[in-house]
Amino acid sequence: MKLLFQGGQVVSSGAVQQLDVLVNGEHIEAVAPNLSCPEAQVIDVRGKLLFPGFLDAHTHFDLDVCNTTTADDFYTGTRAALRGGTTTVIDFACPNKGETLSYGLQLWHEKADGKSACDYGFHMTIDDWNETIRSEIPKMLEAGIPTFKMYMTYPAMMIGDQDLFLAMEELHRYGAFAGVHCENAGVIDALIAQKKAAGETGPASHPATRPNALEAEAVGSLLRMAQVAGAPVMIVHLSTKESLEEVHAARARGQTVYVETCPQYLLLDRSLYENPDYSQAARFVCAPSLREEADREALWAALADGTIQTISTDHCSFTLAQKDAGKGDFTKIPGGLPGVETRGILIWSEGVAKGRITASQMCALLSETPAKLYGAYPQKGVIAPGSDADLVVLDPDAQGLLTAADQGANVDYCPYEGLKTSGVITQVYLRGQLAMDGGRLCAGSIGKYVFRSLSK
Repeated sequence: MKLLFQGGQVVSSGAVQQLDVLVNGEHIEAVAPNLSCPEAQVIDVRGKLLFPGFLDAHTHFDLDVCNTTTADDFYTGTRAALRGGTTTVIDFACPNKGETLSYGLQLWHEKADGKSACDYGFHMTIDDWNETIRSEIPKMLEAGIPTFKMYMTYPAMMIGDQDLFLAMEELHRYGAFAGVHCENAGVIDALIAQKKAAGETGPASHPATRPNALEAEAVGSLLRMAQVAGAPVMIVHLSTKESLEEVHAARARGQTVYVETCPQYLLLDRSLYENPDYSQAARFVCAPSLREEADREALWAALADGTIQTISTDHCSFTLAQKDAGKGDFTKIPGGLPGVETRGILIWSEGVAKGRITASQMCALLSETPAKLYGAYPQKGVIAPGSDADLVVLDPDAQGLLTAADQGANVDYCPYEGLKTSGVITQVYLRGQLAMDGGRLCAGSIGKYVFRSLSK
């Protein structure tokens, strides 16, 4: 069946143009002004914008962490993603220390295959480095996984400097790269011990033990290691102005550095941890922690000038009951926020509608650039002939309201509760099939695994 989208404004990283889009089955057949196709079903999108389906390259579905499991698995998480215009997620396959990468990949396929409502891929987490892991890198590339993840914090996942360096070198040999969670684990642990000794065990101690400087120090350390390794690297969920300074310095040295941030660091701040109501404060615990207004403004400026290339979510959701595990000990609060459902409209409403970035920049940040960086372009990330017919229909004149009562994620709160949005995502098409209409999901578990190649 053919679909003809008429009268809309097609958004790309380079322009916003009034163009028609002809879809044939799962793919885009033509994009041009004034298209005609008598056998096609016409879809009137006058007054609307058509974005390529958003790609969220940082989600954590069905992840065992902090003695619990994330509230969203691939069934609920990918349905929430579709409601927010995200047609492809790249989750993290996370083998435990002592397990092989192949085992981790098999496990994540079991979690996702046949359950996902949107398309999906995996990054591979490296939390061990030995000859077995090293020998598996080519196998991961053959399986469509050209990107990896390493941690500089969290005992269960972190990898020491020597192994981090060796892994970066090895990945670069194949043209692959890693995203890295950057925080100074040792100093964080020292600050945590001080807070506990002082009896300061509430959520307000969370940001106090993860100050800006400890992210920036870790970013700087990583980038110097990457400089010696001659390897590109991705800084995931960057949250501070000081870390941006480290990125600028590395790029001035000629290094290739990619940067991701998240909506929570653009819209929320650390004052939320000061709420005397434990539940209200604990729900915002995530790592890195929420920052200050100056950091938020620096991040928006970095999006506008191209310093930051992508906006993902780090969607790692827990219910309020799960967050209650940290009463009396802030280190036991499961860290993470829901976000896969709200990212698209937040970036439109708080970014484009308020003049902080352009619609084309939003397209680059949410669709085109992540698709290129993570090896899914041009199958994903662009409205062009031959690409998957992943389309987001956005009404810029409508107004929305974000509430916990109206969400698909399997959580009982919304970090942006009561926020009125300028603009509403009205429809989402996944490979030519209407998957979301007016907030209502229209398709089942039709998501397919996306085999990704090396970065373009």
